[in-house]
Parts: sequence; C-alpha cells; structure tokens
Amino acid sequence: MRFAPSPTGYLHVGGARTALFNWLYARRHGGAFILRIEDTDAERSSATMVTAIFDSLRWLGLDWDEGPGVSGPYGPYFQAERVALHRDAATRLVVSGAAYYCYCTSEELQAKRAAAEAAGGAFMYDRTCRALSAEARDALDANGRPRAVRFRVPDGETAFADLVHGDIRVAHTAIDDFVIVRSDGSPTYQLSAVADDIDMRITHVIRGDDHISNTPKQVLLYRALGAAVPQFAHVPLILGPDKKRLSKRHGATAVGEYQTRGYLPEAMVNFLALLGWSPGSGDEEVFSRDQLVERFTIEGISGGNAVFNPDKLDWFSQQHLLRLDSPDLISRLRPRLEAAGLWHAGFDAARAGWLARVLDLVRPRAHTLDQVIAQLLPFIGDEVSLEPDAAARHLSAPEIPGHLAAWRSRLETVAPFEAKTLEAALRHLADERAVKAGPLIHATRVAVVGKAASPGLFEVLELVGRERVLARIDHALARI
Repeated sequence: MRFAPSPTGYLHVGGARTALFNWLYARRHGGAFILRIEDTDAERSSATMVTAIFDSLRWLGLDWDEGPGVSGPYGPYFQAERVALHRDAATRLVVSGAAYYCYCTSEELQAKRAAAEAAGGAFMYDRTCRALSAEARDALDANGRPRAVRFRVPDGETAFADLVHGDIRVAHTAIDDFVIVRSDGSPTYQLSAVADDIDMRITHVIRGDDHISNTPKQVLLYRALGAAVPQFAHVPLILGPDKKRLSKRHGATAVGEYQTRGYLPEAMVNFLALLGWSPGSGDEEVFSRDQLVERFTIEGISGGNAVFNPDKLDWFSQQHLLRLDSPDLISRLRPRLEAAGLWHAGFDAARAGWLARVLDLVRPRAHTLDQVIAQLLPFIGDEVSLEPDAAARHLSAPEIPGHLAAWRSRLETVAPFEAKTLEAALRHLADERAVKAGPLIHATRVAVVGKAASPGLFEVLELVGRERVLARIDHALARI
C-alpha cells in the first residue's frame, strides 16, 4: 500500500481518511504501508507542508514502514528525487512504440482547443505528431524544437476490476493521447505515479473516487511497461453537511486544525474510519485502532459519498475522552496547561488524586482537551470572572446579597466540607429563610464558577475547597 500526498497544503481530512484506509488494510494483512511525497510541483510544494503532513500522520498514529525518515529498499521516497527513473520509463515507452514525441507548441494546442470549443465539442488531441515520419522528427530535433512525450492510446477499451465499484470499462475513444513528459522535460503525474508504484512493488491502491478517471490511463501505462496492474479500490468522497464537496466553507478541513483544537487522535481515526466504511456488525461505533485493524475490509467500503458531520466528530471525541484513564488524560492535558501557565507541580504528585476527581466530574461536559481545560479553570485558578449575563440573571435580585451573605457565613462552619453535608446545609438555610433553594444554588454557582452552568454544584464546592469558595463569594458580594 502507498499513501502519496502532494505537499502543496496541509493534510486534508479526505487525504487522512485515504491514508487511514491504506494503513488499516496493510496492518490487517501484514503488508507494508509506504509514504511517498509527490513533490514534483516545485512551485507549490514546500518543506513546511511536508513537515505538517508528517506531523498529522504521526498524530493520527499512522506510522509508515517505508518512506521519509524510515528509509526502505525502494527509495528515495520524495518523487522529485526520482525524476530520472520517470524519464527512463518514458524513453522505454518511446523505444517500444507505446509513446511518441509531440512537437506541438502550447500556442498551437490552444488554438485547436479554442476551435473545438467554438464548434461546441470537447478538445481531444488530433494526434498530429503521431503520424510524423522519422525524417520529420529528425528535422524538428535538429532545429531544437521542444518536444513532449505522449502515450499512444491503442484502439479498444480498458477494463479493470475496482474493489469497491466492481468492473469498470472505458472506451479508448474517450482517452486522449495523454502527455507523460512535458516539453520542459518534467514527467506528468500519470507517468510518475505508475513508475513509482512499479518500482516500489505496490500491489493495492486505495484512493478517492476523484482518481477513477486517471485509472484507465494508468492501467495502460502499467501494461505498456510490462508490469502487473495493482488492484484498485476507489473510495467515496467526503462531502459537507450540504452534500457538496468538503471545503473550507464547511469549517476546518485540515487535520492539524483538529489537533490544535484538542480533539483526541483516536477519536479522529474512529470518525474517519466510519466515513464511507462500515464494520458490518450491529450498532457498535466506538473502536480503538486495534479493533479497526481487526475488522477493516475493503468489502465494507460504501460506494456512496460520505458526509462529514462535525457533531458526530464531537460525539466520538467525547466517547474516547470518557474512556481515558485519569493518568493518561492528565498527561495529554499537561502540555496545554503548561503552555497556558496553569500547571501546578502538585498535579503529578500530592494533588494527582484531587485532579483525577475533578476530571471525572467535568469530562462528561467536554468534547475536546481544550473544553476540558475550560471546565477545569474554576478548580485550578484562584479567581474566576463572572459572566455578565449569568451575573445579571442570578445575582441582581435585591434579596440575593442577604441570602448569599448568610450562606457564606454558614459555609465557614459546615463540616465535613463535602457534597452531601453542603447540600443539606444549603437546603436547611433556605428553609430557615423561607426561600426556595434554587435561587441560592444558582447564585452560589455564578459566584464560585462564574457561569450559570456547571457540574453538580455541591461536588464543585467540595473540590474547589472552603477557602476559595469563601473568597469567591466575597468577591461576588463586593461586586453586587
């Protein structure tokens, strides 16, 4: 298997899904997963994008058996370093008669294209240079006329068995004599991909449906070069919720953006695996990487397009968050907490047990690591900011200061300072003051957490601790 991204942009979720399917199939069958960087577009490729692709694949846990940084028997694994191999393949095709030199200039081709469009037809190369005599070619070469190399498409049709879509047949009348080497000497994608696949002994190619139109041309090239044709599986494209091709207008499309936002990599892998593939076993949806490897089959890939649903990704991320043990979750949160200046030395020592309890309380309300941290702030910070709307709603009634001050006084002596006794004390105070417990609960929450919503208030009070609870109520009373 091979995943061959172009480093002209960040790793898109569609590319990541393709990489995942290749990786799962290779791992399931004991094959090799090869990473090849198709960087022949020098103007648009960049080292920054190469690094970003590596980082995204590593974050997803998609390790490669051969490729950059790993080496292997069929390197180099940057396509720009393999151009001599591609040109050699083109020369062999010309010598065998499967390809020929084309001396048509770009101006001549553009004029023919314009004429075809004016006549209401689609442009196809008229094979002018296919009929050139050896003498005519020699004369053009002697004059230094630039030349491209075109593949000589034979009569008939090309058929291949797609592992997802079944048998596909394409009449050669629909295939141009396509260019395999440009007049500047640079090989095209069609030739480079095939030459590299042959050299790297690729047996299976899993890629997006948008490549189906390339496959008949590549099958012709494999055969003309005397190589076995790999098995192809073209997987459905990923669409946005509006059923249009996924793009930036739908929100984040680069894998790295989800990493930055704090999504769990195992959740992203789980989510991507089920975009266009089904394990075919009941309603189960949450899988580890190992479970996906055990179950992955090409037969489970759907022929229809998949829809990227951000809400479903949030759900998967929450499910995987809930499955992390506390030490693992803390280790993942630590770099983010350190970067924000929120990490305390005791979190991995004396206060580790306390932090684990806090995480168990707040994580059901979060989908990402960043959301976990947002939920943690009232517990790990010394102060909180009161949200204006929450304060206006729950701290503005004229009777609230008196009730809150009485509750603050009661909190000084409640013992033990635990959820059960705290709740009993508040409800007893409410009865004494002939008020409902609700307004006092809401006012306390806003004063202590700064928001109108939180996990269970009394568990929050216990974990925040008496000293900080009193200080925050004092701050709220002063503001009122």
